[in-house]
Amino acid sequence: MSTTHRHRTRRRLTAAAVSVLAAVTLAACGSGGGSGSDTAGSGGSQGDKPVSGGRLKLAFWNDLQGCIDPNQVYWIESRSLDRNIADSLTDQDPKTGKIVPWLATSWTVNPQATEFTFKLRTDATFSDGTRLDAAAVKTAFDGLKELGPRSILGVTYLAGYTSTTVVDPATVKVDFAKPNAAFLQATSTTTLAILSPATYRETPEARCAGKVIGSGAFTLDSYTTAKSAKLTRRAGYAWPSSLVANKGEAHLQGIDVSYISEDSVRVGSLTGGSIDIAWPRQPISEADQQVIKASGATIETRALPGISGLLTPNITGGRPLADLAVRRAVLKALDLSSYARTLFWDDYPAAKSPLTSSTPYFTDESAKLAHDPSGAAKLLDGAGWTLGSDGYRHKDGRKLSLTYLSPAPSPGDQLIQDQLKKVGIDLQIKVVTQAQYTPLANAGEYDLAGTYLTRADPSVLGSSIDQAATKQYSAKYSQDAATAAKVSALFATGQSTVDPEKRAAAYKELQDYLIDNVVTVPLYDRLQTVGVSKKVHGFAFTSEAFLRANDIFLK
Repeated sequence: MSTTHRHRTRRRLTAAAVSVLAAVTLAACGSGGGSGSDTAGSGGSQGDKPVSGGRLKLAFWNDLQGCIDPNQVYWIESRSLDRNIADSLTDQDPKTGKIVPWLATSWTVNPQATEFTFKLRTDATFSDGTRLDAAAVKTAFDGLKELGPRSILGVTYLAGYTSTTVVDPATVKVDFAKPNAAFLQATSTTTLAILSPATYRETPEARCAGKVIGSGAFTLDSYTTAKSAKLTRRAGYAWPSSLVANKGEAHLQGIDVSYISEDSVRVGSLTGGSIDIAWPRQPISEADQQVIKASGATIETRALPGISGLLTPNITGGRPLADLAVRRAVLKALDLSSYARTLFWDDYPAAKSPLTSSTPYFTDESAKLAHDPSGAAKLLDGAGWTLGSDGYRHKDGRKLSLTYLSPAPSPGDQLIQDQLKKVGIDLQIKVVTQAQYTPLANAGEYDLAGTYLTRADPSVLGSSIDQAATKQYSAKYSQDAATAAKVSALFATGQSTVDPEKRAAAYKELQDYLIDNVVTVPLYDRLQTVGVSKKVHGFAFTSEAFLRANDIFLK
């Protein structure tokens, strides 16, 4: 999986407000309450009367994964669409992090976090007419488990899953062989969205291509990879999350999705009126923000929870980064504050941990990530890498060169190259196509490669680096056996209790260990910015900064 993407150089941008997600508390039981999310949205106010009809025109940056199945996809743009076609057992309040009812009206969790029992709504149906019941939930969880590594996120979300039992038509019990304290939060995600039983009779490939049936406020009419998608309002929909103001059918008639890779073209399409929402992968530049605001549109911003923009090392096969001293030198050579200022804007949050600052149980590791080029030089000297007349370090006739695998040219990559050069490390940026990236990464043909994932729970790190949970290159090549055992043990500790204080302690130790042993190299925190036309009212983000379209109307 490639998650290092094209950046545009950004300097002196207006600082955007960051909505920080509070830590999630996994309660022993849930109830029908829950605080509301922001539903006024851009371009309107709470007093605006919703108007029915119209099709929202939404443009994303790209669609590199080429999959729309909620259970398989990790690509955040596709997951944003999935949130509107597929419902989940629970939802997560973007303001507080609290888990609230959706398809499940209540739940209980045993003290060991190995048994979760859900009471279900009795009025929800899938768009093919099938009723949502305990048997459908069992089919969904069993089907997700059968996907195995095809579901990069699901492997971690269902870690230890043994079975789902139909207690009665409106009650389902999910059992795990080992504690999975993050499972309740996982039930709020698109990855664990409940699809119609008919969906699980399709092949994984057919599901990725659009053969998915959900119970959401919209149905998926068509999906063409990296070109378009069309969603249509679901007639009779009346079972939204408790966070949604509109308790009935969506106001919009539908949503038309396109993919526009060029920022300038996307912004021009927004200001020219041919699209209603411009949804980039990277934050919108100051110049583009000014253009957007001058047109009467607004900028909506939310911090993305989950894994920071990371580099993961390849420490195998006698490569230079097999030496912890060299890895630590790389960490000290990087100026993360300068990276954030140069790539984004002056007040853009620098990376402070392998987790983003909006993720529950985030620990500030800034002191360990401080820019220290002299310290980096001392480490390299001690490791036998001597500075040569060419400005690079050498050892036993070998230049200290690192191969950085990248799917697209990036000013950010060049900045890293320049920072490492100052301490004598030669970073070779190997730009490859997306089709080439995955096999090369899986074969370990690199020294540094990028990753990030979105989820409002710290266990998301396991989807990338826990060898007990994933076979991804970012886990496979970043740790020796002893380190991998320690990393897996710390993840297991974090999953073993629903007690917030104990979880916090476990994940703090994990973050400390990952930085101390340079299993990960944080680069930048992550923000989602979106340009929204003045015609759009009721815009809202989910807790994971995806689109929630239930309350949107055009006026």
